[in-house]
Amino acid sequence: MMQPAPRKTPDHPITEMAIVDTFTRLIFSDEDFARTELSIILAFRAVEPDVRHNTLHEMGHYLRQLGVREMISLVAHVREHLGGAIEPLAARAANAQSVERRQRPR
Repeated sequence: MMQPAPRKTPDHPITEMAIVDTFTRLIFSDEDFARTELSIILAFRAVEPDVRHNTLHEMGHYLRQLGVREMISLVAHVREHLGGAIEPLAARAANAQSVERRQRPR
């Protein structure tokens, strides 16, 4: 059986929220992932040896078992692993506010 092509996403940096959204999709056993989400999943496998060879369903089960602090730590590790490809939410919000201020008429 052929796998569907990954969904397309806009070209923009991966945010912490994108990581959380991808984890949520894994938890709910979704399997139609965009390229960006697949990158997040690969980073998850790279930073967490316990899921390195797991199926997507098993990875979702692993995520369901985590506590809040463990999940926050995992998101940080995935973000760190992705390196320059990620823009933290706070930086993105500050940049958006800066652009908005410059566009306001005086």
